[in-house]
Amino acid sequence: MKLIQRPRRLKKNPALRRLVRETNVNISDLVYPVFVVHGKNIKEEITSLPGQYHFSVDMLQNELAEIIDLGISSIIVFGIPDKKDPGASQAYDPNGIVQQAVREIKKLYPNLLVITDVCLCQYTDHGHCGLVQDGTILNDETLEILAKVALSHAEAGADIVAPSDMMDGRVGKIRDVLDANGFIDTAILSYSVKFASAFYGPFRSAAGSSPQFGDRKTYQMETGNRKEAFREVTLDLQEGADMVMVKPALAYLDIIRDIKNQFNVPLAAYQVSGEYALIKNAEKTGIGNEELLMLETLTSIKRAGADIIITYFAKDMARWIRRNQL
Repeated sequence: MKLIQRPRRLKKNPALRRLVRETNVNISDLVYPVFVVHGKNIKEEITSLPGQYHFSVDMLQNELAEIIDLGISSIIVFGIPDKKDPGASQAYDPNGIVQQAVREIKKLYPNLLVITDVCLCQYTDHGHCGLVQDGTILNDETLEILAKVALSHAEAGADIVAPSDMMDGRVGKIRDVLDANGFIDTAILSYSVKFASAFYGPFRSAAGSSPQFGDRKTYQMETGNRKEAFREVTLDLQEGADMVMVKPALAYLDIIRDIKNQFNVPLAAYQVSGEYALIKNAEKTGIGNEELLMLETLTSIKRAGADIIITYFAKDMARWIRRNQL
């Protein structure tokens, strides 16, 4: 009699399935985004990102305590200024909102790993990630401002600065300025592979960072490009990046795997606002189960090769992991 192969033997109960599971998302993989604003006593839900909030600095403690209690050890901080100008002056102001928040976070919880987003789009009145002249986004002039932003974050206590602007040469410029000012141990997580994606809409609403003219295709990556990702990562590593990122995650799982296979450095992936909002809407409209979609998508990102996952589901995922531990 011909022997029947029976892969189902390893599927027959939850304990067996857990035993042979190839990919697991760990709490230590997760980074939780935190949005901070000027003012007092502010905790306001973000309309475009249900379950996420704008916090004033004085309201951060309870949120941070919950994050830490869940075992999450890393956050990324995004700031929304109270005024904007063409030169993004609040982005590098020592009393800017991110700088205030980082100092408070480190005072409250010194061991919480703090990543800061380094970009100008929230802080410029035109909404672009670089300085603008006659409708053109200036590259080299922008580098000087980005380096000032990164330095101000490091001075406030950031452990990692994460340039997300996609200007050419920004990693090298930031590394030089950090090192020259004594911050040789401040790491750089570069948004190396950042596509000009339609999935950023809810974040732009939350951060007030939509461009006021044109789009960002002259500096973010073309969505159909694959080989370009290798070039972007190679250049950033040559300039001194310690970690690299692919953003968004779900539409670019092939790119995550490509980068993981090619480069021996920590790799982050950002499950961006549009991906989160689609899952939330699926639950709201009854066409999908939020928890199951969360599990499947985060597992796919980890399976593709991400070592670090930035996700608005970090707290929910941490709760699920804890509930399902034996």
